[in-house]
Amino acid sequence: MTEEAGYWDSQAATFDHEPDHGLLDPRVRQAWRRLLLAELPPAPAAIADLGCGTGTLSVLLAAEGYAVTGLDFAPQMIRAARAKARAAGVSARFELSDAAAPTLPAASFDVVLARHVLWAMPDPGDALEAWLRLLLPGGLLLLQTGDRDCATGFLDRVLPRPLRATVWRNLKPGAPGPYPAVYERLVSERGIESYVLHRGLVIAQRQALSLRAGRRKRSGLQAAARLTAGLSRGRLTAGHDELRYIIRKPENRFARVL
Repeated sequence: MTEEAGYWDSQAATFDHEPDHGLLDPRVRQAWRRLLLAELPPAPAAIADLGCGTGTLSVLLAAEGYAVTGLDFAPQMIRAARAKARAAGVSARFELSDAAAPTLPAASFDVVLARHVLWAMPDPGDALEAWLRLLLPGGLLLLQTGDRDCATGFLDRVLPRPLRATVWRNLKPGAPGPYPAVYERLVSERGIESYVLHRGLVIAQRQALSLRAGRRKRSGLQAAARLTAGLSRGRLTAGHDELRYIIRKPENRFARVL
């Protein structure tokens, strides 16, 4: 897998996950498109943003002309997303729903975004099946998730609850959580690629992301991840903390991938 130092280039490195400032900054939109949405079809493609949070990415996409529907199971996130869309003057739908079982019509979307949710799923295979059902033939699943086999994923599973809650608040201030650190075996490079192979899907892009490497201030979590990786004698890696895949659903469900 190729390594990326995060979503942003050096000029946009201070833009974090959910800031309100710079929401429609052209540099930010360019960085999203280049690094996260490199194969996005042209607007007005229909996009489902599952686990949309406060709607930053949904609003960015709506501002570029996409037909966006965002889902989240936290009412405060949906309220914030709707307010953000109104403030930006864009049209996007936001609905209260569980990303694991989205209440959306099947075969209705060109793109499904599922960022930072698969690792918390007790049945990730069922969730992936539900997401694929939303896609039209030839549609794209843009999947971004923590990795069971990286040192950060291991620490997320084993840290005591109070310490994990502190880390969560530092990384995602104001967001609900922390959610359970499940990390089933499917939620790893080997697990995802095995699933894709057996389902006859196509991996259009894959990357290992180190989202914290570009932060100006080094965190204790980064140091702990490096130490954990060293003690694991190669079983865990500190080289990345998340995986990103762009997965294409075949046009023909009977097609075979060679």
